[in-house]
Amino acid sequence: MNNLKIFMVAAFLLGVITAYAAETTISEKGKVFSMTEITIKKGETLNFLNDDNIVHNVMSTSARNAFNVGAVKPGVSTPVTFKNTGDVQVICAIHPSMKLHVKVTD
Repeated sequence: MNNLKIFMVAAFLLGVITAYAAETTISEKGKVFSMTEITIKKGETLNFLNDDNIVHNVMSTSARNAFNVGAVKPGVSTPVTFKNTGDVQVICAIHPSMKLHVKVTD
């Protein structure tokens, strides 16, 4: 019975740690992302912060993790959670030279 309690507590704590451990901010400034590539785990969230003085529109060109955050004004942060594994190409729809490669793993 004690082993079961320990297992349940450990599973709960692991779930809490996993839920809060995985948020990274990618800023957009000078018409570039702050990173050109990043590896994250499935279910993790990237916060896209428009740290520029112009509007950006971050979107995925990859079907398995499709998203389009729409026009985002300067100073606004938009979270995107990646639900599927695979390679994701992220661009700004307004400035397509802005590119970020996200590798989503299990």
